[in-house]
Amino acid sequence: MDDEQERLLPIANVGRIMKQILPATAKISKEAKETLQECSTEFISFVTAEASDKCHKENRKTVNGDDICWALSTLGFDNYSEAMVRYLYKYREAERQKPDQNKAGSSNPDQDKQQLEESNYGNDQLGKQNNEDPSS
Repeated sequence: MDDEQERLLPIANVGRIMKQILPATAKISKEAKETLQECSTEFISFVTAEASDKCHKENRKTVNGDDICWALSTLGFDNYSEAMVRYLYKYREAERQKPDQNKAGSSNPDQDKQQLEESNYGNDQLGKQNNEDPSS
């Protein structure tokens, strides 16, 4: 496998996502899959690079979900950013529920603390959404 193929998303995954959206009788050409594979990989790289630059300026090594939301918004993808903020909020709520559901299992306090942290960016975005409950 050459370097170009190694940096792209797996084409089988791209094709699977495409099939979920299309009617069951629709066919997808190899060219369409390859085109979307390249575009989606480039989009992810573009957003991640912006988030990474922010982390670098803040002397942080780890890109988190809030950084991705910030990058999407900064790059003009506000609709995606808002959707990601809502998803991230719901994801974190679900993660908070896990310790309650698994009381018998051992818990890592440092990991729990990290999962429970909410960033300023995520909270700011949730508050901007017409004062709606972000879990709805």
